[in-house]
Amino acid sequence: MLLIIVASPNIANSASPRIDKLIKSCDGGDMGGCFGLGISYQNGFGVKQDYQKAKELYGKACDGGSMGACFNLGVSYNNGQGVRQDYQKAKGLFKKACDGGDSFGCDMLNLAY
Repeated sequence: MLLIIVASPNIANSASPRIDKLIKSCDGGDMGGCFGLGISYQNGFGVKQDYQKAKELYGKACDGGSMGACFNLGVSYNNGQGVRQDYQKAKGLFKKACDGGDSFGCDMLNLAY
């Protein structure tokens, strides 16, 4: 099953200043910035598409409490983008996202059973 990464529409049209702002935000410890930067790398918005970099940023943001990042990291594992495909790992990340209040995570968790 191929899943689509959830992306914020305002990131889709990002230019270099937007990416610079996300980098500065992420480096400053803002997990929303790391999540947004991960989306940018996942989709090639304002940067060269890089699934491995997206995975790293989603992991950092997920560990920092961003449930949207946990969901997107789960999608990466489900689809094998930037990581070796691992449905069990994806399911665990969907559960973490769901337990943290992310409805997309709950939806995917329900589909996994």
